[in-house]
Amino acid sequence: MTDTTETPTPKRTQQAGSGGEGVRPIDSWETDFDHTHPDYAANAPQIWDELRDTCPVARSERFGGMWLPTRHEDIAAIAANENGWYTSHEVVVNQYSADDVMPPPIGGAPPITSDPPFHVDARRLLLAPFAPKKVNELVPFATDFCHSLLDSALAKAADSDGVFDAALDYTQAIPVRVIAEMLGLPAEDGDIFRTFIHHIVENPIERELEEEETAEYYLDRHIAEHAANPKPAGEGDLIDHLLGVELYGEKLAPEHVRGTILLLIVAGIDTTWSSIGSALWHFAQNPDDLKRFRDEPEVRPFAIEEFLRAYAPVTMARRVAEDHELAGCPMKAGDWMLLPFPAANRDPDMFEDADKFIIDRQKNRHGAFGLGIHRCLGSNLARMELTVALDVFVERVNEFELVDPASVRFSTGQIRGPRELPIRVHS
Repeated sequence: MTDTTETPTPKRTQQAGSGGEGVRPIDSWETDFDHTHPDYAANAPQIWDELRDTCPVARSERFGGMWLPTRHEDIAAIAANENGWYTSHEVVVNQYSADDVMPPPIGGAPPITSDPPFHVDARRLLLAPFAPKKVNELVPFATDFCHSLLDSALAKAADSDGVFDAALDYTQAIPVRVIAEMLGLPAEDGDIFRTFIHHIVENPIERELEEEETAEYYLDRHIAEHAANPKPAGEGDLIDHLLGVELYGEKLAPEHVRGTILLLIVAGIDTTWSSIGSALWHFAQNPDDLKRFRDEPEVRPFAIEEFLRAYAPVTMARRVAEDHELAGCPMKAGDWMLLPFPAANRDPDMFEDADKFIIDRQKNRHGAFGLGIHRCLGSNLARMELTVALDVFVERVNEFELVDPASVRFSTGQIRGPRELPIRVHS
């Protein structure tokens, strides 16, 4: 059993704050929180735990006003949205007016930005490509790619006192390559995908992008290439699939196709590499858990779920659709509502020893893939990639440790995971 609250604090980096003018100091996490602040990235689990005890629904005036619930009960109720008090039309907090984004019912990244009833039909279009059978077909590809990454990383380590960056040289490349394969996009465009992710979910206000740098420009070119070279039904990639399906008797609108592909790139890459990186970060500091994972194959499925619970990466966002009160707090239409699923996973009212990592935890109905109707449809893919990445890593790397806990950098924004993870491996 590992206490996940007593881990070394990663270093804090200077990035643009919610005003775009640099980092603004945090006055109080209860009344002035900022999820894009480096101090939040470095200490989020402790902040959630403290808020749950002192102010379970925090308020901040940043980004035009936003709320941060930390109890599982409240987060689950908001995600269920039985009263229709929230809209999923925007899921990444930004400085723009709600009038500036793609109008309903499609939203900017369907189906995650779509509300019922459109959401149900848009989501159904993606169920088949992410079914267990289709995902399992990718296991050999993912396994071979993980081995190739470790070949390069271990060669680098051999020339640098056993050191390489597990985030940059391993975890961040895996979902990039798998998603590129699924979408039929160039394997070498990984850095382009990382740029999209950084500006969309990690620091959406850092600067304005030139047109040629935008995801829209990139995706529209590749969608046009696919449309000009159609493949027979059942033989194409995910872009071909989206261009071929119909909704309400018509082909998908161009903005629907583009938005869904963007969703798959962002949601299918950053979330998964964050999970893999957090698991390796944990193993580097907990050799007993690493040994059990390596020596007891029957423990691995439970360990995967516990990594997902203890280090869930995703905080989703909603807009308040109508005035109401939640836990005594006055919600106003237009306010942002953050849904920190990792905080829900740490609620002691939901999980026994919630602050402990228990590698063989049996009861584990976590919300790492979200709660409510927007539960991640790519969960099968994420589990597969996490499982393959860890299996290959522990097969090839016997022992490893952090070079320096302070050199680890966690990302800011709504997806949390190691962006820099220097480790030293031992043969």
